[in-house]
Amino acid sequence: MRQSEISRKEFLKKSGLGFAGMAVVPRLPDSNGPSGREKMKEIQLMEKEYTLKNVRLETGFEYEDNEVVHTETGLFSVAISGGKIKEISPNAPNHVGAIDARGLLMLPAFKDMHIHLDKTFYDGPWQAARRRTDGVKGMIALEQQILPEMLKTSTHRAEQLIELLQSKGTSFARSHVNIEPTSKLQSLKNLEKALTDKKDGFRAELVAFPQHGVFYTNSAGFLKDAAQMGVDFIGGLDPYTIDGAIEKTIDFTVQLALDHNKGIDIHLHESGESGLKTVEYLIRKVNESPVLKGKTFISHCFVLGKLEKAKQEEIAGQLGAAGIGIVSTIPFGSLIMPIPILYKHNVRVLTGNDSIIDHWNTFGSGSVLQKANLMAQLYGYSTEFLLSRSLKLATADLLPLDDKGVQQWPKTGDAADFVLIDAGCSAEAVSRVSPVRSLVSNGNIVY
Repeated sequence: MRQSEISRKEFLKKSGLGFAGMAVVPRLPDSNGPSGREKMKEIQLMEKEYTLKNVRLETGFEYEDNEVVHTETGLFSVAISGGKIKEISPNAPNHVGAIDARGLLMLPAFKDMHIHLDKTFYDGPWQAARRRTDGVKGMIALEQQILPEMLKTSTHRAEQLIELLQSKGTSFARSHVNIEPTSKLQSLKNLEKALTDKKDGFRAELVAFPQHGVFYTNSAGFLKDAAQMGVDFIGGLDPYTIDGAIEKTIDFTVQLALDHNKGIDIHLHESGESGLKTVEYLIRKVNESPVLKGKTFISHCFVLGKLEKAKQEEIAGQLGAAGIGIVSTIPFGSLIMPIPILYKHNVRVLTGNDSIIDHWNTFGSGSVLQKANLMAQLYGYSTEFLLSRSLKLATADLLPLDDKGVQQWPKTGDAADFVLIDAGCSAEAVSRVSPVRSLVSNGNIVY
């Protein structure tokens, strides 16, 4: 019987694929047939009420000599209704109408908190990054040349990139979107169309990003227009290197955010004195306007990795007190970010893939779980407890168990946003970068 001749529910029941099998079909579209997006729409399960059985959930920690040595888990049945978790009950393995999760581990859906969905080579021909000249300003000149052509396919490629993120367990992203004189507001409009097309299985918050500088290319007017549209944050880029004026650029950014009740997320690559001065000035401005606390972030912030430890402690303490978060792509090599120190001072640390494949970088995997794994390796987080805590990088701080081992997720009434992953516990998932088998977003099985 062809798939089209039976209901989706009956197809799942009769095929024996169950929930885990759903991962196989949408990610392998026939190149001569419907697009991946169309095939996903054809076969994805969109039932508003269903039950999963044989779902593995974390239930607590096992200790030896006051050390966490194992994460306890159990099998449960989880009922989904109206995009929320309706009930978590003892496992009913003989429930005929339930979707069999086959003992896969249920974890919160992942969140990519720094990515550029609006400009990507993904789903196009391979292109390696070009040799850089004249630093970021050289890259700005390159973008001014290539963006008009990229805009022609940016909606389609954003949708394909979203599908890649979904296959890695991500259902939410904070995407920076170019706002500058070359693309004006078109990049934003194209991305909004892609997000509308994907709204059943993917959500995003947008950052109006002056990639070509606020004043270096006269982007201020376009940023003001974007602030009245669908963006959630006002962005920025290396105010000293690009605009030649730290205070002028930060003042503009802060005021625009205040005027339109937006957050702030600034790219800061500068690692010398200008980088430190930018961080210190932004801390001062946020302290002057406490409404921005908890809504302000510095992406990359490489200067933190260049400071002496005492200065790192001082700045981390000030960032924590000001409620300013750091969004790090977890760089390695000669630049190791002081993430443990940031955690010590209660600085919120998020992560993202940044570029998957574009003219800046071609090494992105699409997996924020891989970012959590990299952090754990860099800082020696190799124990059961520390590995389990590292998962919060992939989930934007949501963990199944609190630090005492008390289950805090999932709870009845929580949004049905989760992954089923082939691992025995969070620690294993992080350590092994375990494969994601299925993703549920707002109750919809989208992968």
